[in-house]
Amino acid sequence: MFELLYSSGLRLGELVSLNVDDGRLDVRQGEVTVTGKGSKTRTVPIGAKAREALGAWLGVRAQAAQASEKALFVGARGARISRAVVGARLAAWARRSGLPEHVHPHMLRHSFATHLLQSSQDLRAVQEMLGHASISTTQVYTHLDFQALAKVYDAAHPRARKK
Repeated sequence: MFELLYSSGLRLGELVSLNVDDGRLDVRQGEVTVTGKGSKTRTVPIGAKAREALGAWLGVRAQAAQASEKALFVGARGARISRAVVGARLAAWARRSGLPEHVHPHMLRHSFATHLLQSSQDLRAVQEMLGHASISTTQVYTHLDFQALAKVYDAAHPRARKK
């Protein structure tokens, strides 16, 4: 779950709504299609580590899930996992790992966006992958620092180049 949240920048609600056999998750192709806010559907890539983790989970999921359960991720009783359980599991994992602060699922989405933006400098692509309607939402969300923006400006704007 955590690998998928970080790898694809999913919202928590998008993660818990995923089903096993509805065609929205394609581990082999490395993509997942989710329906987010405003009933907007988007397809995002799944990284190699998340594909590996999903493959391992799918290998044992049938033993954990109730026979009629369609949810990709199930809890101890074999039914669809709740948002609260995902948050509690992540917080517990972070404590066991010795992290000093409270970790919540949205931090993985934030980290996804920040890391992607730092490496690609492509605000529009990050906007698309996050499913944001407005570019200003993405700018606030990723906490663009001025130096990163200045580098993009200097590299791309014709008036920024020295003659």
